[in-house]
Amino acid sequence: MATGQIFSKTTQALFYNYKQLPIQRMLDFDFLCGRETPSVAGIINPGSDGFQKLFFGQEEIAIPVHPTIEAACNAHPTADVFINFASFRSAAASSMSALKQPTIRVVAIIAEGVPESDTKQLISYARANNKVIIGPATVGGIQAGAFKIGDTAGTIDNIIQCKLYRPGSVGFVSKSGGMSNEMYNTIARVTDGIYEGIAIGGDVFPGSTLSDHILRFNNIPQVKMMVVLGELGGKDEYSLVEALKQGKVQKPVVAWVSGTCARLFKSEVQFGHAGAKSGGELESAQAKNQALKDAGAVVPTSYEALETAIKETFEKLVEDGKISPVTEITPPPIPEDLKTAIKSGKVRAPTHIISTISDDRGEEPCYAGVPMSTIIEQGYGVGDVISLLWFKRSLPRYCTQFIEMCIMLCADHGPCVSGAHNSIVTARAGKDLVSSLVSGLLTIGPRFGGAIDDAARYFKDAYDRNLTPYEFVEGMKKKGIRVPGIGHRI
Repeated sequence: MATGQIFSKTTQALFYNYKQLPIQRMLDFDFLCGRETPSVAGIINPGSDGFQKLFFGQEEIAIPVHPTIEAACNAHPTADVFINFASFRSAAASSMSALKQPTIRVVAIIAEGVPESDTKQLISYARANNKVIIGPATVGGIQAGAFKIGDTAGTIDNIIQCKLYRPGSVGFVSKSGGMSNEMYNTIARVTDGIYEGIAIGGDVFPGSTLSDHILRFNNIPQVKMMVVLGELGGKDEYSLVEALKQGKVQKPVVAWVSGTCARLFKSEVQFGHAGAKSGGELESAQAKNQALKDAGAVVPTSYEALETAIKETFEKLVEDGKISPVTEITPPPIPEDLKTAIKSGKVRAPTHIISTISDDRGEEPCYAGVPMSTIIEQGYGVGDVISLLWFKRSLPRYCTQFIEMCIMLCADHGPCVSGAHNSIVTARAGKDLVSSLVSGLLTIGPRFGGAIDDAARYFKDAYDRNLTPYEFVEGMKKKGIRVPGIGHRI
């Protein structure tokens, strides 16, 4: 694994499986920190390409969208972080594909529920190739004033309160993403803030361990002290105990292992994380806390006392001249989105569309002046509603029946598919039988009738290559091709 800093103010990432909110939060953090370039270089959406519009401060930017991981890595060779928002079903495969790209150094896996056997394979490959995995089941990580992964540290208000827009002197690592947000706040109250924070995730087999990151922090000159928040279950904390005993960590470590309340229960308790389950006395929070204390870490008597322990350790370093005061800066304000500003009553905006057929003012919506309750109570049909919306008045019953008949005839994927519908329309126009039949036959194409030919070609090719149905569908999905004759992505 990497032995030093893994992020910087120029770090750029590839974002897998487009999610608007976490990407926008990353870009807002970039603007807050005064970055010159956005931290998201490209987005990967399997089978799609183009771009997504987002905001970088007040400027609207277009971030490229790529159909494959390989295409994205080739287009953005300087992006060395892969942020994976795929579901647990595909997270392992996409993460392995990213790890195999020479340009990718760090992979963050957000999904929970990734099979442990898949995670072990990812860990083995990453360690053999000197790459870093954060997660699975993680919120990510952050380097204050430089770079953050996805939703790490929450809202902009929380980031400002925790002083994450500029670097401090504390390296922090935890299993929990939610508790990381809490600890960023705690650390900011009693120190000059964090330099880097990592949530390794709550799974039984994390891609990187607490000790991996503590050893990294030990090699980063700007980090003067470390804070560790562990939890009961597993033996990850004991690798940190060994590192402390062997003298591999020369900087102060303040540590606390949560879960001391587990002893109050008569039977074994599974806490929120998959790995938070004590498998015996050695995995209890009490045993881990004692081992860390014996190894030289500063371990308080309770979680409530953790803040005081951090404060005292920091103040000692200041007294010894090992930490210089941080120059406070005022971060720039993040422009509000128009929708948010309107909702809060800060701005007003003119309407862009005026509807003359429906009205949502008042207690209930109206169609051409007819209240919705009347439409329901009097049993209006689809034809009646269309007459109100299209013709702005109630038409006679024979007219509304004709509208409904047209809709039924035009309904695709039923007995009246497009070819049959065209034959019916031609016949109703007074044409002869042959002309009516030909009009339907001429409709046969890739989306009606003719799809059978393409489906047969794909199915035969899959059969000749001995693919299972699952492999066939997954292969088509990765290529971004819909299965002919079915019409759906899957």
